[in-house]
Amino acid sequence: MGTFVISKRLNGYYKYEFTSRKGKAILLSNDFELRFECEENIELLKKSVANLFFMKFKSKNGKLYFKIILNEKEIAVSRKYTTQLLMEKGISEIERSLHNSEVLDFSNQNDIFPPAEEIFG
Repeated sequence: MGTFVISKRLNGYYKYEFTSRKGKAILLSNDFELRFECEENIELLKKSVANLFFMKFKSKNGKLYFKIILNEKEIAVSRKYTTQLLMEKGISEIERSLHNSEVLDFSNQNDIFPPAEEIFG
């Protein structure tokens, strides 16, 4: 099962990544000014799996990637893949597990780990 991970960029905008069950990023969203916009976009993706269009591209250095299009609007961009087979596996993972994936929100936390003083005294 894949996971959506919401985080905040250094510029203050929110984004989400969809990661595989092994923790590897599959796709990255566009920027969102507000966190709830990010959450709404995730819910829209989960409900619209059957209507997603995967537009495939090849970068200048030969890497493969895809963009997810919904209602003629670009929703997210995949990571770069070295082979066609790996890209197809990424698309299959999205189609298979997107609708029932969980959402983790790390956008409110500045530091994931507690201060060293709390741990080491």
